Amino acid sequence: MLIAMAGLPGSGKSTIADEVGRVLGLAVISVDPIESAILSAGIDADEPTGLAAYLVAEKLAESILRSGQSVIVDAVNAVDAAREQWVGLAARRGTTLRFVEVVCSDARVHRERLEARDRRLPHIAEPQWHQVEQSLDEYGEWTGASARAERVRVDSIEPIAHSVERTLAFLRG
Repeated sequence: MLIAMAGLPGSGKSTIADEVGRVLGLAVISVDPIESAILSAGIDADEPTGLAAYLVAEKLAESILRSGQSVIVDAVNAVDAAREQWVGLAARRGTTLRFVEVVCSDARVHRERLEARDRRLPHIAEPQWHQVEQSLDEYGEWTGASARAERVRVDSIEPIAHSVERTLAFLRG
């Protein structure tokens, strides 16, 4: 199974992905540390390093799927092109795709989480709240094949244990 996380920065995607991965014994491939590594290698930040990170994540996920294992991809997946990437990978590998969209319905809590986090990723600044608000405006509607894929929407305002259990029930169902 290919599990693709989606949601705004600071919404709780990584926390949920990491816990689900721990419970299920699955690898979690996160796009942000990949982009940080690309930038650490000296690739200019003006280059499309975000796209490169998504492509590297796709190749890693494909390798894991080829070995017969399930995998979780942790990325914002804000636009259809990003989500369609996972649809295409699942189709090529003949595997099940499940999207887990994470939202935080309380803007105050979302902002507090975002401002408190420090992922210590070299060359990647933590997004500021105004950038997340701008991302919300750019967050694309689910259309095309990704809209037809199985998806659960989890509100991370709930306790993490609840969000993880809801995600696990969706993945197991």
